[in-house]
Amino acid sequence: MDGTAAHRSLTVHPALAALRGGLIVSCQARPDNPLHGSVFMAAMARAASGAGALGLRMNGPEDIRAARAAVGLPIIGLYKRPYDDCQVLITPTFAEAEVVAASGAAIIALDATGRRRPDGVGLQELIARIHDELGLPVLADASGIEDGLAAASAGADAVATTLSGYVDPGAPPPENPDFDLVAALAARVRVPVIAEGRIKTPAQAREALDRGAFAVVVGTAITNPREIARGFAQALALHAGGRRTQGW
Repeated sequence: MDGTAAHRSLTVHPALAALRGGLIVSCQARPDNPLHGSVFMAAMARAASGAGALGLRMNGPEDIRAARAAVGLPIIGLYKRPYDDCQVLITPTFAEAEVVAASGAAIIALDATGRRRPDGVGLQELIARIHDELGLPVLADASGIEDGLAAASAGADAVATTLSGYVDPGAPPPENPDFDLVAALAARVRVPVIAEGRIKTPAQAREALDRGAFAVVVGTAITNPREIARGFAQALALHAGGRRTQGW
């Protein structure tokens, strides 16, 4: 599918227009990561901006505020907050969306799977409240085609493939990006489709656009040095182990 052709009939919110055809860098670090902290995430944001990224994806009020002060790029904001007996983690309720908006995000990302939210509010109601009370567009993080279609119908301003491969706790995520989901959503929704998840190389990012993505989010492959280093270390260890068995 020609990504450019797929974009011609889209309804694009002004806050999303600046992201068309470009790179969105996800600057996030879990508490166990040595780069956890708003100082490091702001530095990542500056690096992404200097490299030519068109937008950022940031988690939590501290990191969003720090990035907002550091660069002028539009920020897709989310708030990962766990609730007891609830699998939804990405901006589960309006309370988290409100904090994200107050921190300076231009777009609010939220879980768009069919899983129950901690307050029992449905996706359509949550999106409508974000639109009406916060005046911001919503990026719906989907796990599959049904999620994406439902989110678009519920009023989401864009749909992302963020959660593809991550909602079944009994199955490890696939190795490669879900390009088929990108293409399927791009063919059926009239809002931008953002490709995200396991995109590791520039070639894969370009393929996502070729399959119909409006923009591409890359996280770990750019902003997680620990995981990048681990990949190199494991590859070399396997190679060295194989050589040792051959008497090297």
